[in-house]
Amino acid sequence: MTAKSAKTDDPVAHPEIQYLDLMRKIWTDGVRQDDRTGIGTRSIFGHTLRFDLSDGAMPLLTTKRVYWKTATRELLWFLTGETNIRPLCQQNVQIWTDWPLARYRQETGSDIAREDFAQRIVDDAAFASQWGDLGPVYGKQWVNWPTFVPAGDGLFRRGEGIDQVTQLVTSLRENPTSRRHIVEGWNVAEIDRMALPPCHKTYQFQVADGRLNCALYQRSCDVALGLPFNLWAGALLQRMIAQQTDLRPGEFVWMGGDVHLYENQATLVEEQLQRLPQGHPRLEIRRRPESIFDYRIDDFAVHGYEPLGKLTAPVAV
Repeated sequence: MTAKSAKTDDPVAHPEIQYLDLMRKIWTDGVRQDDRTGIGTRSIFGHTLRFDLSDGAMPLLTTKRVYWKTATRELLWFLTGETNIRPLCQQNVQIWTDWPLARYRQETGSDIAREDFAQRIVDDAAFASQWGDLGPVYGKQWVNWPTFVPAGDGLFRRGEGIDQVTQLVTSLRENPTSRRHIVEGWNVAEIDRMALPPCHKTYQFQVADGRLNCALYQRSCDVALGLPFNLWAGALLQRMIAQQTDLRPGEFVWMGGDVHLYENQATLVEEQLQRLPQGHPRLEIRRRPESIFDYRIDDFAVHGYEPLGKLTAPVAV
């Protein structure tokens, strides 16, 4: 099916159009900049997207296939507080493999293939322990933010970690009108220990008329490869928390700081901008687990998702 023959109710009004408009704006008007990867970007600063999650709606792009199960597995991994890629590799999720692989190649001089490195992570627990850890990234900050307590003589010892996610769920249940429903990933003291500092860094929630709204601030965003996953995962987290707190899903608001496309993504960008959205995917959560930490991949089903063809581009590490 070609882009022009895609079935749409009203493609101009489709919520995905705002994503395509953002991509077009960056590609045509963005400022060309050097970046840490050496590839170069076109970027704008400051942008907002809004999605209504009523009736099971989700910001799942249809102008290219988005592997929503992969994004879901990553989110469930974050909620475990795990920082090693081994549980991801065991599920054949390679979202984070490139960072440990780059470190391994640099420190050992090996030219090991990505697939072989990931398989060794799976097969060899000791190897995974040495080479698969990412430092205190996302999940560690979400559910085990480090604290320090006095230990005498001016010294401090590590205290009990702060579980921001549990605190959030409790706060939404007990004090829904609070303006402090926040999960933060940007721990300044530990940034230098992370393989990649958090991009989607701050989540704030609001309860209004029995609906749970969420605003996600993302400091840096690869719009072509990262944002489709970020939109899905942020909205999914909102849906899960809404279920756990007996609230209806409301609006998901995404806010980006440095919003960019890489210069080597031209083929993907130009092809995707020729396509029109089609259909309205819906998410079904098949059961209500006992807690926010007990969801499994089989708890989620997407209906009405018939995306246009897969589009790929290199990942900038």
